Amino acid sequence: MVATLQQVRPAAAPGRGRAPRPGRSAVGARRSLVRSIPLVPAIVLLVIFLLGPVISSFYGSFTDASLTGSAAQGASFVGFANYAELFADPDFPKSVMLTLVFLVASAIVGQNVIGLGLAILMRSSNGFARGVVGTFVVSAWVLPEIVASFAAYAFFNDTGTLNTMLAAVGIDGTNWLYATPMLAVIIANIWRGTAFSMLVYSAALQDVPPEITESAEVDGARGWQRLVFITVPMIRRSISTNLMLTTLQTLSVFTLIFVMTGGGPGTDSSTLPVLAYQEAFQFGKLGFGTAIATILLLVGALFSIVYLRALKPEVD
Repeated sequence: MVATLQQVRPAAAPGRGRAPRPGRSAVGARRSLVRSIPLVPAIVLLVIFLLGPVISSFYGSFTDASLTGSAAQGASFVGFANYAELFADPDFPKSVMLTLVFLVASAIVGQNVIGLGLAILMRSSNGFARGVVGTFVVSAWVLPEIVASFAAYAFFNDTGTLNTMLAAVGIDGTNWLYATPMLAVIIANIWRGTAFSMLVYSAALQDVPPEITESAEVDGARGWQRLVFITVPMIRRSISTNLMLTTLQTLSVFTLIFVMTGGGPGTDSSTLPVLAYQEAFQFGKLGFGTAIATILLLVGALFSIVYLRALKPEVD
């Protein structure tokens, strides 16, 4: 009986239980290398035009490079002297605080909240309203930055559009760029960048199944409840991505602030990019200005790490 069972036992499937062929891992490595060859030009360009300037800037922050004097002929390595001077400068903490206020108010809160609100309103409105609102909002985004900056300056200037409108209704205006410079640049940056957030959230809302929100409505969920407990969790990844993009873009805003206020009055609107420009090109201290730019780069990297962790896929 045992011999009969041994005779009818099915033969092992070909290759099952066999040891892997020698050299199979080497073949896979060669295939991966061959597939990576088309990426080599792109990697080289990224190293030259992205990583190269970052490394050069980082090294420059440890030198006494200058536009004038003996350091203009050849910079010397000074170690952490620029950073020690930077942290002892009373303008630096104020600039960091202004940068954070500008970032939170105009990007994290302003552009994202208003962009999401506009996307929701446009989704529920008719075609004519969507066209009008979309054209008005996107027009500010497609303008060249220098043109948008001059338009914002003309709006908030003491003889500009805002004061003219206030005077028409009997309200005395003021020089907004002098009295409230940060508020003016925050509003201008929200006007300039909200269109991008609106477009991102409009695309994200298209992926929210309408039957889910309709079921919640039938169950008695109010509008804000459907938004907070259904819509926002379902577009969480789009929110994190948009937060990262708007944060990095806002951290590097220079032209808008420089055209509108020049960092003034005094240093009341001097964010880190403006302070770096002033130290490097107005006062000629390239090494010191590069140190400020390096701090700004580290701040952007910190925000990027936080957002990338939020974008990691959930593990069950």
